[in-house]
Amino acid sequence: MTGETRKKLRPFILTAVIIVVDQAVKALIVATIPLNTVGFSVFSGFLRIIHARNLGIAFSIGGGAPGGFRGVFFMVLPLVVLALLVVFYFRSNELTALQRWSIAGILGGGLGNLIDRLFRPLGVVDFIDVKFYGLFGLDRWPTFNIADASVVVCGLLLLFSVLIQSGKGRNE
Repeated sequence: MTGETRKKLRPFILTAVIIVVDQAVKALIVATIPLNTVGFSVFSGFLRIIHARNLGIAFSIGGGAPGGFRGVFFMVLPLVVLALLVVFYFRSNELTALQRWSIAGILGGGLGNLIDRLFRPLGVVDFIDVKFYGLFGLDRWPTFNIADASVVVCGLLLLFSVLIQSGKGRNE
């Protein structure tokens, strides 16, 4: 295996770690907290660990769609996006290390939630519940999980990295 190949494969350690931690914590939530209840709360209710299920995608969008449509659409669409991301990842030699690790984090989060969609008929397990103090009309932010956080954080890192890189390119 060449050094270049090793360099491209190394970020997938993050993908695996995110999947394992996400699935382990979700299994713990399912085993210890009854559905739709609060397991515990800290900082005067600012952060709660709860057991919720999400049949939709982000913010429960599409959760009320017919089961067959929802199942196919919310499994096929993420699979296509993740596959395109992997193809882009391996075909591009222009990605920085941060961009490669960010893509690996997005893949880990996407696969973590896809595993739930495949093996948890009640929906994706969400458990992080944060008080939002009425911003955007929300008392609490929509409940999320480690996979969701990974996709958002790594997506933002990737976006900022691309913007900074393109800004540097214009200045040169």
